[in-house]
Amino acid sequence: MNKRVAPIALSAVLALGLGGCSSDVFGFLNQGGETHAQHPTSTPAPTFAQPFDGNDVMFAQMMIPHHSQAVDLSAFAEANTTNAAILDLASRIDGAQHTEIHTMEAWLAAAGSPVDEHGGHGMSMPGMISASDMAALEKATGAEFDALFLTLMIQHHEGAITMANDVLATTKNDDVTALATAIIATQTAEIAEMYRLLGL
Repeated sequence: MNKRVAPIALSAVLALGLGGCSSDVFGFLNQGGETHAQHPTSTPAPTFAQPFDGNDVMFAQMMIPHHSQAVDLSAFAEANTTNAAILDLASRIDGAQHTEIHTMEAWLAAAGSPVDEHGGHGMSMPGMISASDMAALEKATGAEFDALFLTLMIQHHEGAITMANDVLATTKNDDVTALATAIIATQTAEIAEMYRLLGL
């Protein structure tokens, strides 16, 4: 585990409005200021007080597929284990990272940059799990699954923390700073939890 990551005050995490961004921003933009009665529940694209620079955009483009892999890892838990602690952890990871994906998609929409849905940066991202390890996890069950899931997710979380620290060193955007700080805080705590579950 990256011991250089300093603990982040819980209040910094609670202060984030990460749930406020919605995937509704895609495909529902009002063109020309017209009112469309057939879409009464559509929401306008969010606006941000500060622009996103190239490093901010790259962070989002890379972190979205990185988070997507964590969601895939978590999805295996429901079918492959009955361990309540693992199921609870996987559910929390899935929920948090889905929310953060939507947040970063909104950034990219505001910046006019594409979402790299297929993870074109691939294994160049720290912490990414190899295809062979993903296949092994999908086949594992019970205690074998639990140990492999925790080991791989620790690796994955450490990579996300590295990426978040990297963008914090360059960003001047408060939204990026807030999300990167939340990622570090949440995933550092989850790494400690996973080491406890492994008995380490």
